Amino acid sequence: MDFDVTILSPEKTILTYRLAGLGSRTLAHLIDVVLIFGTYIGIAIAVSLLSIAIDEKIGVGLILLASFVFPVGYFVLLEGLWNGQTLGKKACGIRVKMADGTPLTFGAALGRNLLRPADMLPGPYLLGLVAMFMNPRSQRIGDLVANTIVCQDRRNSNVVQVAPHKVGIHPLEDQVGDLHGMTIEEYNALRRFADRFPELGTPIQNKLLEEVWKPIAERRNVPSIANVHPVYLMEAVVMKYGRQNGLV
Repeated sequence: MDFDVTILSPEKTILTYRLAGLGSRTLAHLIDVVLIFGTYIGIAIAVSLLSIAIDEKIGVGLILLASFVFPVGYFVLLEGLWNGQTLGKKACGIRVKMADGTPLTFGAALGRNLLRPADMLPGPYLLGLVAMFMNPRSQRIGDLVANTIVCQDRRNSNVVQVAPHKVGIHPLEDQVGDLHGMTIEEYNALRRFADRFPELGTPIQNKLLEEVWKPIAERRNVPSIANVHPVYLMEAVVMKYGRQNGLV
């Protein structure tokens, strides 16, 4: 199984992700199952204690409803609202993404989790495991249908923190010149590169700095500054151009 996946983004940027291995996915799922089971037991106890105030059949119905709704809701709500992570995935450093590298949508989170029963046929996750080993992106049935992948939530050792381009005035804006002649296409390319920079591996970062940032910087006369990483100049260009043209 190839544990790396390379994606050409809609902005024609090459993104590389490390797929989550079977071990980390299994451990994350076990953590989630333990949390779900513990919560379900708490719900059952609470309903039992309230049984003297409600009809017994209603209590049994509530427990049966919780046994289906809570496990599905746990995965759908956390993955859909917490950027592809459950508590188990967070603990194991993995997250779900769309197959094109973009953040997981709520609809995809719903689809991949409603199809968990299909992964369990004819035994516990047997069909899901077969599907994972039969495709290069390690996708189970739910992932194939929802077009999602599970990746390591990798953080580069030489992290460069990129400031949000909509916040404040960048301290290097006065160093990047007047940006005369800069186009909206150049702005969009630099903005998307800056937004995704921390997620890229170091080789891809360096490659795109040479192929995307350097030509634009030369055309727009943006000087290099000693001991300043190019990405900081790049975000300064993005913030200044965006402000000048009413884009932020």
